[in-house]
Order: sequence, then C-alpha cells, then structure tokens
Amino acid sequence: MQAVAFAPGHITGFFKAEVEPREPEQKGSIGAGFCIKEGVTTKVKVTSSDKPGFKITVIGYKSDNTQVSEFVVKEFFKIIKGKYFLDIEHYTTIPVGYGLGSSGAVALSLAFALNKALGTNLSRTKIGQIAHNAEIYCKTGLGTVLSSYHGGFEIRTKHGAPGIGSLQKIHTDHSAIVICFSPISTKQFIKTELSKINGLGGKMVTKLLKSRDQMEFLDMSLEFAKYVDVITPQMQQVIDDLSRNGFKSGVAMFGETIFTLVPKTKESQVIKILEKYDGMIIKTEIDKSGARVS
Repeated sequence: MQAVAFAPGHITGFFKAEVEPREPEQKGSIGAGFCIKEGVTTKVKVTSSDKPGFKITVIGYKSDNTQVSEFVVKEFFKIIKGKYFLDIEHYTTIPVGYGLGSSGAVALSLAFALNKALGTNLSRTKIGQIAHNAEIYCKTGLGTVLSSYHGGFEIRTKHGAPGIGSLQKIHTDHSAIVICFSPISTKQFIKTELSKINGLGGKMVTKLLKSRDQMEFLDMSLEFAKYVDVITPQMQQVIDDLSRNGFKSGVAMFGETIFTLVPKTKESQVIKILEKYDGMIIKTEIDKSGARVS
C-alpha cells in the first residue's frame, strides 16, 4: 500500500499568536500570508511487519530534525490495528528555516499520505488537526498548517487547527518572488518575542480585513518586521533597492527572507534587482488549492 500527498509552503507577513489555550487544537495565530506552489511532497509505502516501525528519508532541502514527522507517525500508530513498517520519503522544494512553512508542509503532506496509505479514513479536518498538533507540540509553527491546509492568499481571522481556526481568502493573480539569506529558528522566536508583537498583529488583521489590499499587506509586513526588529542590514539593502525601483516588499516570519508580489510582466525586473545580492531566489505562483493527495 502506498500514497503520495503534497502540501504547499506558506509565507506569513504578520501575525498575532494565541498560545494560552490548554488544548493544542485551540492554539495558533491570526494573521495574513499566502501559500506558494513550492512545498513538500511526501510518499509513504506501507508493508506488514512483525516489528512496527518507520524510516524517514528527506530529498531536496534537508532538515536536521524529523521531530514533526515522528509526531505525526506516532499519532497514526495509535489509530491503526495491525503491525506495519512505514517507508516515508519527503521531497522538499523549499529551504528549511527561512519562514517558508516547511515544517507545516511536512506535517500536512505526511498526514494526508498516511491516511490514504493506511486506509484510516479520517476526515480531512481530523488529518489537518493531527498536522497542526504536531507543529504546536514541536514548537515549529502556529498558523502555518491552517493556511497550507486551505491554500491561497489568506487572512486568518480565528486561531486554531483546521475545523476550529478560520480564514478569509483574498484574490490575487500576482506572482511571488522571494530571496532568502539565512535561517532563523521559529522555536527560538516563539519563546521570546510573542508578548511584544501581539497588539500590532491583531490591529493589522482588522485593518487588512477592511482593505483586502495586497499592497497594503506588503506595507504591513514590513512595518511588523521593523517593529519586531528582525531586519538585518543585508535585508534592508534589498528592501531599499526594491523600493527605489517602485516595488513594495515584506518580510517572511521567521527567516532572513524578503518577498514581493508582482504582476507577471514585472517578474524579470524584480529578479534582475535581486540577482545583485548573495541570496537564494525563488520565483513562484500562489498555490490556491492547499494540501491534497496526489
């Protein structure tokens, strides 16, 4: 028995964290961001085995940590009757630790693939909740799973796992162009900065719900990043250069990563600006479908 599933990466422009509730399904964040066509494809092969177990292989951008995958596997082992060995392969087309939602995409794509391969017949909502709980438990993210589950360019209006949290989508035909410099640990950030940033993130959600304007979203993301003090001199150079050429930009939470949203006709102009800098450039589209079994 085998199955393949995909979950898109996600970029958060700003957020307000909700970490007080006791239940992991209730924790999360409100905020705004968008899913990208790059992400994680997970293949699961199931064989009957006297000794249940699993092996995880990562192809593409590597992570030094398979904690999120292990959490998801253990949740499924609690559900299934019978003994199986799981051969899991994550194919990752987004770098890890740059604010592109890789751990949420790992958790979601794995949960969808396991549900299909093991025939557990869980509801789509329940699959999403297992992935969300993995991120909360491993402290690798707060709202990414909800966003990646639904896809699109979204404003998260209620925190929590799929089925509990909710969001509104904003229509866009723009492409996303991203430049990544170096990783930042979400876990570190979730520990230290939250109280400082919640007031601003909450106000921004209210404001964006009124305007539903993607350029205002970029302005807010930049303001948020300045307030949280994550902009390095290298990032500031890129922001200024884009701005001089008439392009707004935002900062991905959490990574040393700048992004912009532009019409297709302007893509080459933006790429030309970014190529002057020593970073990893990703040109991509908005993924509007969310997590799915291939």
